[in-house]
Amino acid sequence: MIQDFLTTNLNKATYEIIDNGKRFYGEIKDLRGVWALGKTLEECRRNLMTTVEGWLILRLKKNLPIPNFKFPKVSISEEKYA
Repeated sequence: MIQDFLTTNLNKATYEIIDNGKRFYGEIKDLRGVWALGKTLEECRRNLMTTVEGWLILRLKKNLPIPNFKFPKVSISEEKYA
């Protein structure tokens, strides 16, 4: 569930070269405020993943809405535990 959310949103990331080719900028437009920088594209991707993880934890902790995040439906049968 969480891994699916991370993977789906990281696949939506856009990247661009900034500072005359010295750094990369990445963002996920669907997740407001989620962006990262890196000296290489791979570093930028890692930093973006860390940012998404922190963003998700903060939203869960503060009980804020998370776009396109689906909690799995779990049903527990009482007969199973009787």
